[in-house]
Amino acid sequence: MPLVVMKFGGTSVGSIERIQNVARRALAAQTAGDRVIIVSSAMSGETNRLIGLATEITKLPDPREMDQLVSTGETVACGLLAIAIQNLGGKARSYTGPQVPIRTGSDFMKARITAIEPERLLRDVAAGVIPVVTGFQGIDAEGNVTTLGRGGSDLSAVAVAAAVKADRCDIYTDVDGVYTTDPNMCPSARKLGRITHEEMLEAASLGAKVLQTRSVEFAMKWKVPVQVRSSLSDAPGTMIVEETKDMEGLIATNVAYDKNEAKVTVQKVPDKPGIAARIFKAIGDANINVDMIVQNVSADGTTDLTFTVTKAELERTRTIIEPLAKELGAAGVQTDSAIAKVSVVGLGMRSYAGVASRMFQALARESINVLMISTSEIRISVVISEKYTELAVRTLHDEFKLGENPA
Repeated sequence: MPLVVMKFGGTSVGSIERIQNVARRALAAQTAGDRVIIVSSAMSGETNRLIGLATEITKLPDPREMDQLVSTGETVACGLLAIAIQNLGGKARSYTGPQVPIRTGSDFMKARITAIEPERLLRDVAAGVIPVVTGFQGIDAEGNVTTLGRGGSDLSAVAVAAAVKADRCDIYTDVDGVYTTDPNMCPSARKLGRITHEEMLEAASLGAKVLQTRSVEFAMKWKVPVQVRSSLSDAPGTMIVEETKDMEGLIATNVAYDKNEAKVTVQKVPDKPGIAARIFKAIGDANINVDMIVQNVSADGTTDLTFTVTKAELERTRTIIEPLAKELGAAGVQTDSAIAKVSVVGLGMRSYAGVASRMFQALARESINVLMISTSEIRISVVISEKYTELAVRTLHDEFKLGENPA
């Protein structure tokens, strides 16, 4: 009997009706012969509601208390889901992350999983009980509730699947698979039957909201078979697979975008060895992730150092960088949160020349100015003004003919 971890996102459990639909789907899978474990997110909008309550009190709430607060959303959803399964005649038992337990480090709001003890889950499965596990949650060595960062329920599901040696991890969401770009933004977007771990990892890290980045990394490392599919239909989803030879025939497979970034510029920093190291060490010590970095050296012996962080981290970054900039003799610090990152992803970039030229020419034809550029072996990203995001996505999707079925 296959062992399947079924993960349901916030929209899939966004109402009592949808929770009952998830319960029916889980029981149908069990009746068909699967052994089932469920991992659930909070009901859609609940995490944002809880964050909003905290920020009404203070702009910088304590991270430990935020984890204690926002983890309650998943607890509520899992309790309701277990009740719904029981009401339909099935057997279910809900578990918080600490009850499993899912053990993590103590980096509140972005904890990393260190171990999962699956024995309780496996005992339930053997007895015909469907364990319903809270995504997003864990427990540290001191007994504190921790959370895994936004989208962390995907990571919980893949990690649980690895721990119980599941045959498959199905990620159920409000879309029926991985698309060439956001279909809400680009009507010609096409669902992919499969995408490689590497491409999915790039797309997820660049703003594609289908899967959380760390969950893809975990799936790749532990070779967990993952399928992305809709909780509202029985249509086949998208399989995330190892690379095959025929996949390099496509120049690009995805256009991703991210409006959740902000740009920070430290102006006229002395152009001396060690200056950049001091700036980025201070940011790193605060556990703030930096994405793109650009340095512009001037003839007067100074440099403008520009980098991006998430909008959620902008305020903390300012409190760190502004006093440090004064200490270093910089002219000042400028920030801009009205930006977006747009990226083209594809394994074919390894073997096709001229991809960057096509991308920049396409954007130039639409008078879209490029503020920053970053590349990897299979990805080119640009930062642009946020107001041009939709135009840029559609332009690049058309330029690389991603709406057409491959031959």
